[in-house]
Amino acid sequence: MKQHDPQLVDPHGRRFPYLRLSLTDVCNFSCDYCLPDGYQCSEKKQFLTLNEITNAVAAFADLGTYKIRLTGGEPTLRKDFVEIISMIKSTPGIEQIAVTTNGYRLEENIESWVEAGLTHLNVSVDTLDAKLFNSLTGHNRLKKILAGIDKALKLPLAKVKLNAVLLKGINSHQILEYTGLIRNKALSVRFIELMQTGDNLEYFKRYHVSSQALKNELFSNGWTEKLKDIASGPAQEYVHPDYKGSFGIIAPYSKSFCDSCNRLRLSSVGSFHLCLFGEKGYSVRHLLQSASQLDILKEQLIVALADKPKAHFLHQQNTGMTPNLSTIGG
Repeated sequence: MKQHDPQLVDPHGRRFPYLRLSLTDVCNFSCDYCLPDGYQCSEKKQFLTLNEITNAVAAFADLGTYKIRLTGGEPTLRKDFVEIISMIKSTPGIEQIAVTTNGYRLEENIESWVEAGLTHLNVSVDTLDAKLFNSLTGHNRLKKILAGIDKALKLPLAKVKLNAVLLKGINSHQILEYTGLIRNKALSVRFIELMQTGDNLEYFKRYHVSSQALKNELFSNGWTEKLKDIASGPAQEYVHPDYKGSFGIIAPYSKSFCDSCNRLRLSSVGSFHLCLFGEKGYSVRHLLQSASQLDILKEQLIVALADKPKAHFLHQQNTGMTPNLSTIGG
């Protein structure tokens, strides 16, 4: 990997080579912890156009961003999803193109995504129990999604990850099943500690469980923590000599979690966010209309970053302006 010197630097000395770019907040799943009643929208939204996305990517690349993750909602619902990947691949300076997907269209489309330039894949699978998966998401597609992951592992992707939100009594007892997936597969399984948002307080109280017990179990079974690179963010990754894959944990309630923050966010309607749980976004859509505006846009991004706090305030049950994880891109 090349050496990078991102120009996006906050008051705490953190550098930001990584952009999470939301393409839509629409999702076709109804996961209990995010959209339990399915996607709801009182008014039709105009999501960023391909031209606007092109200009945004160019500006961030000029500022030293080299990793872009496409998020949602479900980003693959965009009809121009492959075009977006191709455009990003053609942007000088961008080296990693990732997507976080629920896997609904994975098995049928992963080859075209990789051909377009996708380098990293994250698939959300919150349980390995087919009936529970159907109940949790509203879709009986676990078998097809796992088949899609197996297909992806045979393609030239730099990394394939399976994400699971750690949920008490739903998957917290399935650790052996998840680690069983990676004994002979170069797959990274990552558990993400459930985070409180503006509309899930009761769910959070019922299903949140600290990841510390999970860490203790890994250590007691011979797993060791792996050093991470600058683009990997706050995830702690663990490896084992008897396993081809790896195990990761994202623990947002752990001490000093935000110290390694390296990502910024652009919402599907052109709002620049410094933190998933920030108090506000900065509308920059008006500066995405033409390439001639990019110098002004870059200046605005740098200025806005001066307001980035040292840490989120989840410990004080302050979830900022995030009503659910699909609105900004998780």
